[in-house]
Amino acid sequence: MAYSESLAERIRQALRQRPDIQEKKMFGGVGFLMNGNMLVGVWQQSLIVRLGAEQAKDALKQPFVGEFDITGKPMKGWVMVDPDGIDFDSDLRAWIEQAETFVETLPKK
Repeated sequence: MAYSESLAERIRQALRQRPDIQEKKMFGGVGFLMNGNMLVGVWQQSLIVRLGAEQAKDALKQPFVGEFDITGKPMKGWVMVDPDGIDFDSDLRAWIEQAETFVETLPKK
């Protein structure tokens, strides 16, 4: 299944002011990297968000959020948000901001 190009475009728009973002095709979808570190991505119709272990654990308690598991082994520190959890641009932006807060703590690649 192809990934949601409309969700990818919404992410591009949300990140358009950041000069440190690169876009890269990966895992059958598309990823957005900040300073060389994965930030968010699109897999099928869902948003993939990098939050770090503690924030991801908390995020899993929210509606429409599940583990990022496309291989049978969940990725720690990551979550997948179903389309219903990002209906509004404000919801999408909130997830991106959480990812930015975490990824800013990582060394640049």
